[in-house]
Amino acid sequence: MATNRTDRLAVLVDADNAQSTLAELLLAEISRYGTATVKRAYGDWTTPNLKGWKEILNRLAIQPVQQFRYTSGKNATDSALIIDAMDLLHSGNVDGFCLISSDSDFTRLATRIREAGIRVYGFGESKTPEPFVSACDKFVFTEILRSDASAPPPSVTSSAPSLEEILMPAVVAAAREDGWSPLSTVGSLIAKTHSAFDSRNYGFAKLGELVRKHSFIETKDVAAPDGSSSLQVFVRPREKARR
Repeated sequence: MATNRTDRLAVLVDADNAQSTLAELLLAEISRYGTATVKRAYGDWTTPNLKGWKEILNRLAIQPVQQFRYTSGKNATDSALIIDAMDLLHSGNVDGFCLISSDSDFTRLATRIREAGIRVYGFGESKTPEPFVSACDKFVFTEILRSDASAPPPSVTSSAPSLEEILMPAVVAAAREDGWSPLSTVGSLIAKTHSAFDSRNYGFAKLGELVRKHSFIETKDVAAPDGSSSLQVFVRPREKARR
């Protein structure tokens, strides 16, 4: 399912497990994928640990959903978010969901929503467990949203595939008869198999900037067929890598 900026998105925030300081940056990032028509934040708003969120809810038009903690822990908050998500899913009034949490408890929710053919975007810290990351169509590590450009990109775990292992299969699969692959197609293929892939995780704003900096990839720019000044980027494995 392709990203559509007119998609109606339900933004559901696990306030117990998300950083209020990133709220505005999160909404700006979400605007790349669609329009946030539903914005809700879940938590026990009587507790002092959510003070940061309470100060920005009105300003960002995020609806707080009160959930008292009936037992120790925050399972009640998770359950409230999940129930609302299923109600929204069956209402048919949204085209996608944005789940903001670093908690693996939402893995099954993301899977269930995708089973219904609805797109799921996840947002959480790089410590987010892999099952939840993989359950989303797209997962964005919130570290890359910080306005401080000097902040390091999210660390890649030792168990994660290398950049070459991510890029090369897509480059080969997208290859045309002349051996060159459109970078746009490569990016689309990667998105289908690696939900957390983002050039910003490696310190580059765009995929084109990322591939140009690695020796195992060869790039070329081709004039757009419509005669415009824009260029299309093509890539292929460097000769040494292809042998």
